[in-house]
Amino acid sequence: EVQLVESGGGLVQPGGSLRLSCAASGFTFSKYAMSWVRQAPGKGLAWVSAINGGEGTTFYADSVKGRFTISRDNAENTLYLQMNSLEPEDTAVYYCAKYPTGTYRSGSFFDSRGQGTQVTVSS
Repeated sequence: EVQLVESGGGLVQPGGSLRLSCAASGFTFSKYAMSWVRQAPGKGLAWVSAINGGEGTTFYADSVKGRFTISRDNAENTLYLQMNSLEPEDTAVYYCAKYPTGTYRSGSFFDSRGQGTQVTVSS
């Protein structure tokens, strides 16, 4: 059974940083593309970033490019999202998601998602 457990969320002031983690189990983590998606209050799910399995090519939404960094530790079966220069608009529940293939393509659908971790950016 695929399990994805996010952690690392919290309350941070504008301009601050947070590092999210996602512990994965139940599948061969290194083989699959992974993603972070988020849902702001009253809005739908929004894709944030993705990383391919294997070579680890990364992809970012324009809204977070240059501020967020996605990475993975295949030995530890863990996905990360380093978030810097946080803005109030980044406030959302952040979810870790798994794709059914090793390569991310724009518009891809994920097949599993974690329970999420809340990130609140406020002074």
